[in-house]
Amino acid sequence: MSDHSLILGLESRLLNAWPSFDYQAYDGWILRLANGYTKRANSATPLMPGAALDEALLDYMSAHFIAANLRPTFRLNGLQAPEADALLAARHFKEIEPTHVLAAPVGRECETDPEVTISPKVSKQWVHEASEAYGGDKADETSLMGIVSRIRQKAAFATLNLDDRPVAWGLGVVERGYIGLYDIVVAPDLRGIGLGRRVVLSLMAWGCTEGAHTAYLQVREENEIARSLYGALGFGLAYRYTHRVMLGRSSP
Repeated sequence: MSDHSLILGLESRLLNAWPSFDYQAYDGWILRLANGYTKRANSATPLMPGAALDEALLDYMSAHFIAANLRPTFRLNGLQAPEADALLAARHFKEIEPTHVLAAPVGRECETDPEVTISPKVSKQWVHEASEAYGGDKADETSLMGIVSRIRQKAAFATLNLDDRPVAWGLGVVERGYIGLYDIVVAPDLRGIGLGRRVVLSLMAWGCTEGAHTAYLQVREENEIARSLYGALGFGLAYRYTHRVMLGRSSP
């Protein structure tokens, strides 16, 4: 599989697994808006090899972000024409948050952790607990519920309980042989003892039962602890993406 076909295959699955509220298509680019909740759901992303970007298209898409009170953000995954990044740099769009997309083979061991419960439907409780554990900008239950309730692929909402206390959460979405792992989060007072690993392995086991052969996820390049964890679980780099954001506007 060529690099472009791998990127396109995973990017299209990501679009389905983490839906936005509004989509617009522009000459090989997909512009997505979701009230500012996560950059991947609020950015313009190339979805065609060699997707071009000129001054007029840049201005047009930027105007849609500004109208939604969002900072214009371009998520560059390697499918764009080289000139696109150069134009954004020339227009003083700052490069931020390089991110790795990692992938790993799903083993044939399909048994989930007995202390991890998996539901095919999202609940208000799952959204509340996961949002609370995240804190900060991601403690937005309304936006998280709005995104995950739009998932149309087969999904698994996982919760790890210790002594009847929910302590870790995660989301798995299966599509065409791949399981995407999202929102893996552990209660702040219990991080660093392997609970996130248990959720990841259980979601991969669930993916196995649904016919998935490969798992994928995204982690910021600066998050060396998470990258080390996933590396120990067999995840390797599939591709890298970064963001270009317009200067002079506050983050949403």
